[in-house]
Amino acid sequence: GSQWIFGAPNDLLGSQYVLGHEAMKRMQTSNVLVSGLRGLGVEVAKNLVLGGVKSVTLHDPEPASWSDLASQVCPGAPRCAQVPAGVSQVCPRCAQVPPGVPQVPAGDAAAPPPQVVVLTNSPLEEQLWVGDFCHSHGIKLVVADTRGLFGQLFCDFGEDMVVSDANGEQPLSAMVSMVTKGCPGEVTCLDEARHGFESGDFVTFTEVEGMEELNRCGPVEIRVLGAPARGARGKRLRDALAEPELLVTDFGKAERPPVLHRAWQGLHRFLRQHGRAPRPRHQGDAAEVLALTKEVAAGAELDEELVRELAFQATGDLAPVNAFIGGLAAQEVMKAVSGKFTPITQWLYFDALECLPEENRDTLRYDGQIAVFGAELQAKLGAQKYFVVGAGAIGCELLKNFAMVGLGCGPEGSVTVTDMDTIEKSNLNRQFLFRPWDVTKLKSERAAAAAREMNPALRVCSRTDRVGPDTERVYDDDFFEGLDGVANALDNVDARLYMDRRCVYYRKPLLESGTLGTKGNVQVVIPFLSESYSSSQDPPEKAIPICTLKNFPNAIEHTLQWARDEFEGLFKQPAENVNQYLMDPKFLERTLRLAGTQPLEVLEAVQRSLVSDRPRAWPDCVAWACRHWHRQYSNNIRQLLHNFPPGQKTNSGTLFWSGPKRCPHPLVFDPDNPLHLDYVVAAANLFAQSYGIVGSRDRAAVAELLRHVRVPPFAPKAGVRIHVSDQELQSASAALDDGRLEELKASLPSPEELPGFRMFPIDFEKVGAACPAPTPPPPPLGSKLIAGKIIPAIATTTAAVVGLACLELYKLVQGHRRLSSYKNAFLNLALPFVGFSEPLACPRNKYYEVEWTLWDRFEVQGLQPDGREMTLRQFLAYFKKEHRLEITMLSQGVSMLYSFFMPAAKLRERHDQPMTEIVTRVSKKKLGRHVKALVFELCCNDDSDADIEVPYVRYTIR
Repeated sequence: GSQWIFGAPNDLLGSQYVLGHEAMKRMQTSNVLVSGLRGLGVEVAKNLVLGGVKSVTLHDPEPASWSDLASQVCPGAPRCAQVPAGVSQVCPRCAQVPPGVPQVPAGDAAAPPPQVVVLTNSPLEEQLWVGDFCHSHGIKLVVADTRGLFGQLFCDFGEDMVVSDANGEQPLSAMVSMVTKGCPGEVTCLDEARHGFESGDFVTFTEVEGMEELNRCGPVEIRVLGAPARGARGKRLRDALAEPELLVTDFGKAERPPVLHRAWQGLHRFLRQHGRAPRPRHQGDAAEVLALTKEVAAGAELDEELVRELAFQATGDLAPVNAFIGGLAAQEVMKAVSGKFTPITQWLYFDALECLPEENRDTLRYDGQIAVFGAELQAKLGAQKYFVVGAGAIGCELLKNFAMVGLGCGPEGSVTVTDMDTIEKSNLNRQFLFRPWDVTKLKSERAAAAAREMNPALRVCSRTDRVGPDTERVYDDDFFEGLDGVANALDNVDARLYMDRRCVYYRKPLLESGTLGTKGNVQVVIPFLSESYSSSQDPPEKAIPICTLKNFPNAIEHTLQWARDEFEGLFKQPAENVNQYLMDPKFLERTLRLAGTQPLEVLEAVQRSLVSDRPRAWPDCVAWACRHWHRQYSNNIRQLLHNFPPGQKTNSGTLFWSGPKRCPHPLVFDPDNPLHLDYVVAAANLFAQSYGIVGSRDRAAVAELLRHVRVPPFAPKAGVRIHVSDQELQSASAALDDGRLEELKASLPSPEELPGFRMFPIDFEKVGAACPAPTPPPPPLGSKLIAGKIIPAIATTTAAVVGLACLELYKLVQGHRRLSSYKNAFLNLALPFVGFSEPLACPRNKYYEVEWTLWDRFEVQGLQPDGREMTLRQFLAYFKKEHRLEITMLSQGVSMLYSFFMPAAKLRERHDQPMTEIVTRVSKKKLGRHVKALVFELCCNDDSDADIEVPYVRYTIR
């Protein structure tokens, strides 16, 4: 068949953040052949293109059929003439070929030799001879296949595969306390700390005293005492069939991979003998596959029902399974060409049989997805109404999968997607529904249009409203009550928590997923069965101690955070404080009421901005930047060394400058040093912008101005206290120096003396300055990743995660009621690791004999039969009579509506008021016409006058 080659997107920052510069260079010189272009092959190719390989050659001699529509292939065109939708469209019947995309027919000498071959939908005989050829010619091989809810993956990267980075985590470092000479030498870490190294790792040494030769040697392989050494093998496919090494992904199914390894071989024997796959739910074909599998097993124990299920589903082709296995397979290809991350050794088998109906499995019928689940589920999928929150990387994958499985494609169904962001160039390498000509357009609109092109029957609606408390008039009761479920595609925890609360309140299932580089997770929230997303959260990010940042940095993260704080303190906060001082007559009064030493710091900063450091022209800005450089990188360090000179010992007798306290060295300013000059140019321009002064990027002119700047010589200050720990800082005296405060107040010009003056806050978090670091600085992308707290996304992880999420969708649509049928997933494709766990059941509470969970509530109808609304007195009496509960406190949001300790006069006033009137008066907000019900929180006592915990109240008013 013919072949087509297409190029990768230009902007690959997502992949570059995850893989690193060297690995990306290897990726961008690699060529990959993908053979077999049903749904799985197309998914692999799409992920490779987004990942940034140099070229992908697509091969499949079979013509496309209507059943391939789920694989995004246009019927009537050869499969090999397809490139995944959303990446580039090479098929003339689908779209115009983008400029610069080379097209190479089969046999053309221009077709590059591949470094990796990917086989999908391939017979075992073809796999074997291709495997032998690749193994003997140093070509790496990936074999992947899916059959219904089953998938398999095999990797052979040869016996000489070198992995330069096993897990993609930041390189480990540890403080060494002692090195014992000998062969082998023994290294002890400081304070017996857990160093995190493993046998087989390579390390380098720096600053070792007494054995300086260690500082000059290259990376040394280590063995961790008591830990086994690691190894890796790359057996060819023929050998790996007989002696498989199996990666277990679901420890609840640990016994299945050996059975599936033989069952797939039995299936291949059936395919060879009959030239077709077993017919869906055909007992005779399934029995023959079982008999062939028993021949392969040669007496080994088999789960016969599992083998039959593989035969029943052999004609099935499910987009979510293709997405999951395709994401994993593409990541293995990227490992093969880049040497980054640990390859699979060597077989992975996957099944998601929990997606099948919990009852009446024998009613399943034919064709594609219907061959696995039956026509009834297909009709249910078409009638679903789903809400996709976010149209980024995960959102695009969700819409693609929804279009492929037919979600919301029936006359009663719909999919609504919302995202307020516009498309940027950097989105193109992972948000594959977007094209270069979509840049600057709204994400939700273009994503909906692209998904509709994949499946014209998809009833998709796009919105651009942020989901949150301020848009509850848009996403109101009618909107949420009309949904069947929600799929989150969000990038922040606050929005996730809000959507989780909405889903709990409206009792809607939630598909929650997220990625971080090669890591990903899926959580499914099932009404009345599982806990919610909010029930358990990650611990807060550990903050860097202030004293470590200011005086004792020992890691690149410390110096980068120091630079961020420096930027805020120099440009952003002073500008905000000065503008408030000029516009707010009570600024000084409010500032002086602040606790601790903050008022002094704020007023000193304002005084510097308006008096001592205020520039009049560009040369003043250059002089300020030069003096500031000396203060930060020379004078402050000299003061620190004056307080704590080298060689000084602590009370315990140990050296003060030891361990994590690294002795700093003051710098000497040199205008001919490019780094020093860069700092002055950048800082001076930022300073000038703050005052509305025109700056300059002329380095020669700045260097000339620097020759006329006078910098006072350093003289150590007496009485300066430098805190060694945050505890010492907190316990320091917080007394204010009233004399100094009065002096500052007197030196400040009044706002009337500065007509029209204002400062301009710098609204971007970037300062072109570098601070001296005790550790080697990371490459620019690494600095940007750390300083910007960027969460990188890559297509492989996104595809795998969304594939797993959509497998949970099958269960939700069918209405599975056994919690054990559902799976939360956790994966790290770098290791590689895929793990599944049963969702946690929702915690159960009890009052009297009534059990309740977070999904339960009291339903109270506010309007009485006579048309009048319930009063507070009636509300309290209702709970006393119907639930034997005495309400002691009642609130709505942050508004306290009733409490037993309220003044008697206020209670008499409120007792006979309608509930909505009380809410409006206390909150001082009118209830919108979109509000159909109010939420009340209760504190109650039972018959014994004991406090008890009870559900909230949904009080219906319309």
